[in-house]
Amino acid sequence: MKNKSHRLSALALVIATLSVGAAYAQQDEKEKTDHPGTTEGERRYMGAPHMTEAGEMTIHPNGPKITAEEWAESTQIYFERCAGCHGVLRKGATGKALTPDLTQQKGTAYLKVMIDMGTPGGMPNWGSSGEMTDKQIDAMARYLQHNPSPPPEFGMEKIRASWKVHVKPEDRPKKQQHNYDVDNIFAVTLRDSGQVALIDGDSKDIISIVDTGYAVHISRPSSSGRYIFTIGRDGKITMIDLFMKVPKTVAEIKIGTEARSVETSKYKGYEDKLAIAGAYWPPQYVIMEGDDLEPKKIVSTRGITVDTQEYHPEPRVAAIVASHQHPEFIVNVKETGKVLLVDYSNPDALTETTLEAAPFLHDGGWDSTHRYFLTAANQSNKIAVVDSKEREMEALVDVTKVPHPGRGANLKTAKYGPVWVTSALGSDEITLIGTDPEKHPQQAWKAVKVLKGQGGGSLFVKTHPKSKNLWVDTTLNPDAKISQSVAVFNADDLEAGYEVLPIAEWAGVADKGPARVVQPEYNKAGDEVWFSVWSGLDQPSAIVVVDDKTRKLKKVIKDPRIKTPTGKFNVYNTKHDIY
Repeated sequence: MKNKSHRLSALALVIATLSVGAAYAQQDEKEKTDHPGTTEGERRYMGAPHMTEAGEMTIHPNGPKITAEEWAESTQIYFERCAGCHGVLRKGATGKALTPDLTQQKGTAYLKVMIDMGTPGGMPNWGSSGEMTDKQIDAMARYLQHNPSPPPEFGMEKIRASWKVHVKPEDRPKKQQHNYDVDNIFAVTLRDSGQVALIDGDSKDIISIVDTGYAVHISRPSSSGRYIFTIGRDGKITMIDLFMKVPKTVAEIKIGTEARSVETSKYKGYEDKLAIAGAYWPPQYVIMEGDDLEPKKIVSTRGITVDTQEYHPEPRVAAIVASHQHPEFIVNVKETGKVLLVDYSNPDALTETTLEAAPFLHDGGWDSTHRYFLTAANQSNKIAVVDSKEREMEALVDVTKVPHPGRGANLKTAKYGPVWVTSALGSDEITLIGTDPEKHPQQAWKAVKVLKGQGGGSLFVKTHPKSKNLWVDTTLNPDAKISQSVAVFNADDLEAGYEVLPIAEWAGVADKGPARVVQPEYNKAGDEVWFSVWSGLDQPSAIVVVDDKTRKLKKVIKDPRIKTPTGKFNVYNTKHDIY
């Protein structure tokens, strides 16, 4: 950890010698449109995600000196902490572009301070938080001034070579081998340990810890709820059988070198038949068998953007959801701004319907009727609305800087009728969008209300059909008091403002690490809400359970195995798209 005087000296150096860079930094903080990076711990990705087949350094002739060792370490750090927002090719998305023509103008000193101290708009303070050393920051600042080089392609030969079936479908249990309520199991991402904890929602006991891919982004139950599918940032999918006495992985596969999304078929007659996963690199999605992950088909997403109509080499697959209206997967293609409706009724002859939304599509979720899919085009500051029944774009709704809804939240309001809610990374605004074109046509697909939360840096909002609470985290806010707490609104009296609950303090870890509070998640009954208190790999973390009605602490789950917990997915709520 650096001391305060060191950080102030570094900042003074930039202000004194790089006035243009300093002005740029002030503009960033004003606009708050950097990126929602995360404090990801110290585990390194064991691969070669940002180098060519031969692994050579792609040196720019005007770039600063950098050694092979510095290049290799910076490559790994960039993949883990930066590529998700800035892109493998560094062309930018949620985060700004970091190509040499831009970074060389800023220079090493400016880049070092930005990496060290971060910004209020979501750029993490990698140095002052202790996540990166002085040497790593210096190397990264120089690394970013050289040419990016893409990792190799990842075709069917490599995908099939990674495919493993540990327990064949016919050899798995015919019925449940334990007494847990499978529907009330939580799959909790243990981000930097490369694992998922399966926790019983009734007893709060850890059922098992399952090895997965690195930094699992989401866990998705099958339509039946028997299986959990996880996908790591390294593109590895694990299929976990919840019926086993001790749930474990029955199949696994790797569909790329970086990924974020996995889903299974849900339409009537196709339940559990197919699985789909989308990759950040290479830009593609993969269709698999739903019972053992055997790969069937790869589809590239490279193509033309909807705004400038230019070719983009890295249109990453972000969110994927299964339609309730047709045998289709709805696939967000981030950089091109296209939503693909993938008809899987004949996997041997897939058909796509392409809808044009806006660039930088990210995550999203269903309205309360499961007809309309609302999804954030976050750097375009819009919410795209897809009518999955009529298979068309319904609307593009203007919202605040960098919307980041997760799956969003559905509320019933007396004034506006049903609304869907998103928070934001770039501001303290929480936007309510009307979702009922039949009974409330004047409010439909409009931002009908904007609430003020604790601050920017929010990742998730959450409620439940049985709850009157709207929970809003502020995980990436630079103020520890804000990032370690959560705001809760009364849905019946939104004008009253919010109450702040000190979640990390309740967990007893507020002074033992970053202790960022992230992702509210309800239990099956809708009377408890769970929060992750997320610190570093070698620091104490926890899961905090709050009584939804009283807003009082109910339980703190602490265990040495609960390391870097982030996302939590209740089987019942997730498989039924309840949020």
